[in-house]
Amino acid sequence: MRAKGTTGNDNHHLFETSVFEIQNHLLLRNMSEPLFLKQQLFEHCDQKVRQQIADLEAALASVEESRNNETKSSVGDKYETGRAMMQQEEEKYRTQLANALHLKRVLEQIDPERRCARVEAGSLVITSAGRYFISIGLGKIRLDDGLYYAISTEAPVSRELLGKSPGDIIYFNQKQIEILDIS
Repeated sequence: MRAKGTTGNDNHHLFETSVFEIQNHLLLRNMSEPLFLKQQLFEHCDQKVRQQIADLEAALASVEESRNNETKSSVGDKYETGRAMMQQEEEKYRTQLANALHLKRVLEQIDPERRCARVEAGSLVITSAGRYFISIGLGKIRLDDGLYYAISTEAPVSRELLGKSPGDIIYFNQKQIEILDIS
């Protein structure tokens, strides 16, 4: 039974329009999904680096407070040894903080919403061997849909991938790896 004023052709047209709209929605979702993944990976990296900076700043403040509260004991060597150890710890934290601040600056150069045609800093690279976010070297990141690796542009596999396009093949650790997708 047809609705009043409609023909079989009208119903067919409505069906075609609905299928087209669904396909278009799925296409747009699939096109934006890699960018959504890049954003998630970027935010994960950014959060890790910010936490690392906060932890190191707190550790430095603690070392400085301990050093300032240290009183010279009657045993001079013990005092000097304690101060030297605190100085070494402070230098270690300052070096780690400088490295973390460098990672933060590297991340600030990445636009996670930018699509990449070739592998470059900020690319999400899907290969036959794994999924890589070319950014900073944080290692494994597990998201809902699987495992990713945040690697720096200086990582050996990253150096092999840089400048490549989907369909290109690289050889790494005696393995052939195909680049399937880049975003």
